[in-house]
Amino acid sequence: MWQEFRAFISRGNVIDLAVGIVIGAAFTGIVNSLVNDILTPPIGWIMGGLDFSNHFLNLSGGTYDSLAAAQAAGAATINYGRFLNAILHFLIVAGALFLLVRKINRFRRSEPAEPDEPPAPPRQETLLEEIRDLLRDPPSTRPPA
Repeated sequence: MWQEFRAFISRGNVIDLAVGIVIGAAFTGIVNSLVNDILTPPIGWIMGGLDFSNHFLNLSGGTYDSLAAAQAAGAATINYGRFLNAILHFLIVAGALFLLVRKINRFRRSEPAEPDEPPAPPRQETLLEEIRDLLRDPPSTRPPA
């Protein structure tokens, strides 16, 4: 069992996946910082401090001034404001990643374009075609050698 496990782990796909997960975790920190520290503040400022995190629906029947007060009292709440913030956060992250991937794809497109003409066939192939054509013609139409 140990040898099978070692063989499984040492396969290239598993190692590539592990590297991808580690880089993805590090990239998550970068993207979250980009969204939380650079993109969200100007958007919140433009929209007049847009923050839905304190919007909730109280299912317990009491009245609470904030979500924190309702949660401290143990009230059952539907926190639709946090859900809306999560959606907004997702849209900003998706937009930022879209722009980033778009730029990366533009850099990759700078590779040289394929030539218009296909490459010439190898010399052996050309000679074989000539021999084939000579064998196909009847002897009377062949030029004298």
